[in-house]
Amino acid sequence: MDRTARLRLAAILADAAINGDASTQATAPPADARETIREIVREHLLGHPEAAEQALITLNANRRDGRRAKGFAAFAEHRHAHVPHPMSPVSGNPEGDVTLIAFFDYQCGFCKRSLDPVMELLAGDARLRVVWKEFPVLGPVSRLAARAAMAADRQGRYLAFHVAVLGARGRISEWAVMAIAERVGLDVERLRRDMGDPEIAAYLDETQRLAGELGITGTPAFVIGDDLVRGAVGGARLKRLIAEARGGR
Repeated sequence: MDRTARLRLAAILADAAINGDASTQATAPPADARETIREIVREHLLGHPEAAEQALITLNANRRDGRRAKGFAAFAEHRHAHVPHPMSPVSGNPEGDVTLIAFFDYQCGFCKRSLDPVMELLAGDARLRVVWKEFPVLGPVSRLAARAAMAADRQGRYLAFHVAVLGARGRISEWAVMAIAERVGLDVERLRRDMGDPEIAAYLDETQRLAGELGITGTPAFVIGDDLVRGAVGGARLKRLIAEARGGR
């Protein structure tokens, strides 16, 4: 790290050391003492670049921990997420002892990658209940596909449609969604009618609000027991989280 980079880093760390975050402003030093302290911190960090780098690592870790703590607090506050909405499609054992709640978007590549691990769990775990939460965040086509999936649920073909759309390669379109619906045996005309039901639109809006309350901004995301996991997750980790939710910590 050259001197210019160290100087910039030292300035950042000095400000962090003096000012902290909003929660520590009440204990910050008086304004007339801050510059003196900043100079002391800068000189030390410039003279010890390895300490500067370690301090930056620690600062970033503390920030991540702060964001994680906020997410956990929001999750604890909105534990009604564990109680599935009556419209939420359910797969596996309806009376299962562990519930896995999956938030996803049909155009999300990481959601597509996560499909097989979840389906393998469904096939191999007779005590697992999976609740699917349509969370279309990638544009109008995602919202259209989500509406179609909820309409497919009314014909008892949700999972077949869900797997087929998530398994489709590349970007989807309205034409592709309807072609998949026909391929999995849905009554397409009825599907189109049901897609326009305001109740489905209201449900998707409610799911969007719930995701926001839980701090979920992207897909996929999974709620398992007391754990909220963001991003693609492999089968081994999902199994471990399910075991922990069953009390096998």
